[in-house]
Parts: sequence; C-alpha cells; structure tokens
Amino acid sequence: MAKEEMHLTTGVGRPLAVVMWLIPLAAVAIGMRGWLPPLASEHGAGIDLMLRYLLICAGALLVLGHLALGYMLWRFGGQPRVSFRMATPKQERTWSFIPIILMTLIAEGGVFLIGLPVWGKYYGPSPADAVTVDIVAEQFAWNIRYAGKDGVFGRTSPNLMSLDNPTGLDASDPASHDDIPSIGLMYLPVNRPARIRLRAKDVLHSFYLPFQRVKQDVVPGMAIQVWFVPTQTGDFEIACAELCGFGHYQMRGLLRVVSEEEFEKQLQELPTFQ
Repeated sequence: MAKEEMHLTTGVGRPLAVVMWLIPLAAVAIGMRGWLPPLASEHGAGIDLMLRYLLICAGALLVLGHLALGYMLWRFGGQPRVSFRMATPKQERTWSFIPIILMTLIAEGGVFLIGLPVWGKYYGPSPADAVTVDIVAEQFAWNIRYAGKDGVFGRTSPNLMSLDNPTGLDASDPASHDDIPSIGLMYLPVNRPARIRLRAKDVLHSFYLPFQRVKQDVVPGMAIQVWFVPTQTGDFEIACAELCGFGHYQMRGLLRVVSEEEFEKQLQELPTFQ
C-alpha cells in the first residue's frame, strides 16, 4: 500500500513541476512581443526604457520563482509523508531580508537611475522656443487655446465660462482678442518643444497621448504643465485615460503634428476669439 501511495504522489508532483516550468516560458514568449505603439516623441525613449526595465526584472523574478517551485515539486512531491522542520531565527531573518533588499534595489534603483531623469525633464522648465498650448478639459471635450500673434494668453475667469466660451476668456482683455480657441483639435510643429498647460473644468480627467508617451492627470483647481518634443508628423489620438462620466468613451481629440511652415499656416487660418 505504501508503494502505491508513493507512486501516486510521485506521478502528481512531477507533472506539476513541468507545468510550473512551462508557465514562465510562455510568459516570456508573450512578453517579448512589441506591445507599445510606435514612438513619436523625444523623451519617450526614456519611458520605454523604464517600462522594459520593469518588465525584464519582473519577468526574471517570475522565472526564478517558478523554477524554485518546480524544483520543490519535482524533488519533494513524491514523498509519502509530510516532513516538518522549523527554520532557525537566523534563517528566518536571512530569508526575510533578502527579498526586501532585492525588491528595493530593483524598484528604487530603476526609479532613481532611469525614471527621475525622465520625469525631471518632463516636468522641468521648457526651452524658450517652446510652443505653449493651454488646454481646459471638461465633460467630454478638450478645449484647446493658442496665444495668437501677440504671444500672450488672454485673461480667463470661471464666471465667464459658457457653451460659446468654454475656457472663460475675458473679452475686455485686449490680449484675449487674438487668442485661437479650438475644440478637440491641436496642431504642433515637429521637432519643436511643446509646453502643455492643463486645467480641468469639472472632474478629474487624464490627458493621454500614447504615441508620444505623454500621460498626465488633469485635476480640478490645479494648473499642471508638462512639455515634450514630437518627432513624427501625422495624426494622433488625444484620449482621456480617466473615467470621467457617462460620456467618457467619446472624449477624444486629435493631435496633428506638422512641419513648422504648416503649423504657422494653420494658426493663421484658425479663427480667433474676436
């Protein structure tokens, strides 16, 4: 009877061990596929590097964990009786600190060495020649505004916001007369820095440009600025990555990256506030 039980447990443990070894192989094969959309910004290379670093580290831990688990199933899965052995206090401390140190090095090391330089540039001061775009998010549209020929944005007020004036431009301010408003359509020149000023009119939104690796929450009561350099011409989606209400699914805009000459031409053709 003992031999039959031992044969039965051995027959279960080793197939499970093989399954444990196959799972990380399948995960690695799937993870090696190209998941990200084509890169279309300068700073996005650093973000892609950070994502690949985290995927590789997490994948390595997955492989090591399943290899160890598979070994235990293969080596000890055929035992007819459960053996029990207490770990010493020293062993408990050692095997408690090793994962803590390992995960700290992986997580914080990646953040400090790879992530912080990217975020410092992304949120830092933009170059003097940057194109500034003011964006006010609302349910369920992106209200986009350029400064116009004078290069100065007009004064705005929440009390002046309406369906015809979604950003609340003050018509009594001369600087607002040549401001260029647009709903859901943003033009940017290629290979030139773009400073994006984000505000929310009602609830939390998230400004998302997948191809440019730009993603920033838009928080009511806060004015948040990011900047980036688009490197590819074409049409790209402006998405809202935060559930903002029943019409969230239709809160989409269009980023059109064009040449410098085409950008200046489009700004001249777009209607001004007055």
